[in-house]
Amino acid sequence: MTPKTYDQRLDGLLSTAAGVFAAKGYHPTTMRDLSRETGMSLAGMYHYVRGKDELLALVQERCFSQVLEGAQAAVEAARDPADRLQRFIRHHVTFFAEHMPEMKVLSHEAESLSPERSETIDGLKRRYADLLLGLLEEAGIAAGGSSGRKVAAYALFGMMNWIYTWYDPQGSIRPQALAEQFTQLFLRGVAPERPAGAVITRNQRG
Repeated sequence: MTPKTYDQRLDGLLSTAAGVFAAKGYHPTTMRDLSRETGMSLAGMYHYVRGKDELLALVQERCFSQVLEGAQAAVEAARDPADRLQRFIRHHVTFFAEHMPEMKVLSHEAESLSPERSETIDGLKRRYADLLLGLLEEAGIAAGGSSGRKVAAYALFGMMNWIYTWYDPQGSIRPQALAEQFTQLFLRGVAPERPAGAVITRNQRG
């Protein structure tokens, strides 16, 4: 798949298409649906893409490229390995809190891409996962060695990537606050620390 130059009109098309695919599903959506939602003529859309499959691929390619580039910039500004990892988590959560339809499309429509189009997307995914794996290693998260870090990485992605199923960006928890909570959950957990040798009583068990 040849990389596209994203101008403002194509960006608008991709953003709207992501919303339609997220709401209706990729397969039921037609190019006429997208024309109606974007306000672009079919000819105008075909100026940018050859069809719906290329449009889906570009939605995913643009999103993964943006989140990867943003994460790289975020960690480069960090002062130490722990800060780099925290910045990665905060960037991921805040980015996708602002791109909820794209997150749903990435989660649900990966298998809708042809093998040829998947190759580019899979390459971006690997680079993004490798970035996190490197950050975990730098931060000293080494329990279980490389396989343990892989489990930790995909557990973290699993925690972050499903926020579109429950999170409301306009609700009481703002994206930055959500990102901070995720950072603390991953690095410190949720169970309160107990003194060594502490015994849980029947009342404490509830």
